[in-house]
Amino acid sequence: MNTKILRITRTAIFMALLLVLHAAAAPLGNIIAGSIVNLILIVSVMTCGLASGLSVAVISPVMAKFFGIGPLFFLMLFIAGGNIVLVLLWHFIGSRHTTRKYTAYFTAMVSSATAKLLALYIGNIKIALPLFWRLPEQQTSVISDMFSISQFVTALTGGILSIILLSTLKKAMGERRG
Repeated sequence: MNTKILRITRTAIFMALLLVLHAAAAPLGNIIAGSIVNLILIVSVMTCGLASGLSVAVISPVMAKFFGIGPLFFLMLFIAGGNIVLVLLWHFIGSRHTTRKYTAYFTAMVSSATAKLLALYIGNIKIALPLFWRLPEQQTSVISDMFSISQFVTALTGGILSIILLSTLKKAMGERRG
């Protein structure tokens, strides 16, 4: 099968999985839903490449908003940005094909979780909320909590789950490396 068509098909599958799993996990809370979203982002970039990972990262908050499970409209840009940071770091660090695959995975997991936390906190709490939205202090506090340490936890959890699944998924998808 044409590899380009295969990658597009797999990207579409990851987008569909992301939407269905995010919707199913949303009632269970942000930690579970966020961990699943991060898992899908990481697996898409690590099994299908950078274009797939970036596509899923950008479309994720838009699809979530469209189906009523997503963020406030003005936060979507920064959420997509945080997703992009996660995907880029996993691509450039985690996909290194060295003899120390799990060291690369661990480094990608910790660095991308930290970078995503910083991107979301700075983007949403320090830029978006003060500039675009005048919310009561109580609502600002709730949104601040959503984009604080819980983002680090969900990115780490998604990373741990993806490390567990990646070798099996790559074998199932016919890859010989990593």
